[in-house]
Amino acid sequence: MQEKEMIRLSKRMSRHLRHAPQEVGLTLDPAGWVDLDDLVRALRTTHDRVREVVAHNDKQRFAVEGGRIRASQGHTVQVDLDLPTAEPPAVLYHGTVAAALPDIRRDGLRPMRRHDVHLSATTDTAIRVGSRRGKPVVLEVAAGRMHADGHEFRISANGVWLTPAVPPAYLREPDNQNHP
Repeated sequence: MQEKEMIRLSKRMSRHLRHAPQEVGLTLDPAGWVDLDDLVRALRTTHDRVREVVAHNDKQRFAVEGGRIRASQGHTVQVDLDLPTAEPPAVLYHGTVAAALPDIRRDGLRPMRRHDVHLSATTDTAIRVGSRRGKPVVLEVAAGRMHADGHEFRISANGVWLTPAVPPAYLREPDNQNHP
């Protein structure tokens, strides 16, 4: 499959496995899973194409298990991914854009329409995430200190760290970035 086709199918899969399953007649189970055959029929594609997207997605957004598929995280519909709690590394990262900084400085990181704030283990991943909406700004999150202060962290199968919110006191903006 060509890259443009793969991206297009990946976006459709994300939309219907994370945000709007009902638009194509899907019903996610409480943990976010749907029968792979049902997804293939709903998206009018093939098993091979879906499996190719799953295998080649750079962020490993999807999980396939026992004939079922789900998005690994990022849902706006109610699901319980039953992800394990874990002790995070001392520092995690969040990619954003400069326009979001005034709100982040005031309120910290909030999940917005999602269930959790998504954090990355590397600056490279945070840069990639932030660049989806413009010139990226990477924030450092004092995750170890947050955890020691009682904040819960979970980790998805694809290595994304999740937490309900990050208060401003745990955020640091590295000095080598150009933003207001």
